[in-house]
Amino acid sequence: MTYRICFVCTGNICRSPMAESVFRARLEEAGLDGLVEIDSAGTDGWHEGEGADPRTVAVLAAYGYDSDHTARRFRPAWFARLDLVIALDAGHLGTLRGLAPTAEDAAKVRLLRSYDPAAGDDLDVPDPYYGGSDGFEECLEMVEAASSGLLAAVREHVKGQAA
Repeated sequence: MTYRICFVCTGNICRSPMAESVFRARLEEAGLDGLVEIDSAGTDGWHEGEGADPRTVAVLAAYGYDSDHTARRFRPAWFARLDLVIALDAGHLGTLRGLAPTAEDAAKVRLLRSYDPAAGDDLDVPDPYYGGSDGFEECLEMVEAASSGLLAAVREHVKGQAA
């Protein structure tokens, strides 16, 4: 059975497509890409149909990640098919839990940096949109750091299915 994850930020052009690209690479490296399906979306639809921000694409490319992406808005009906919804900051966490049809669906929503033990109490991945390229680099560092912990958690959920 496929385990399904959706990464969510505001407009689905910076942080969530970055997280999707990084985590897809981690899944491939771990040999779990056939067991886990991932995508991304935004809490708002301002950029629906657009590609990722060029600065996101540039940072991903500089670090060897692919980034084929079209922005879309998260829909509450998706909770029924998702196992995990990864919010990039506390605002997204609150919005997504508010959209959840049931308490069980709300419990599927987690902050990405909650999977990074070194994050401490600072669990938000800051929005790099209004800044320079250094903000995108910082965002990538945070996403990469949290991806290891997320991969370990996902591996536990799909353990035994790879055999």
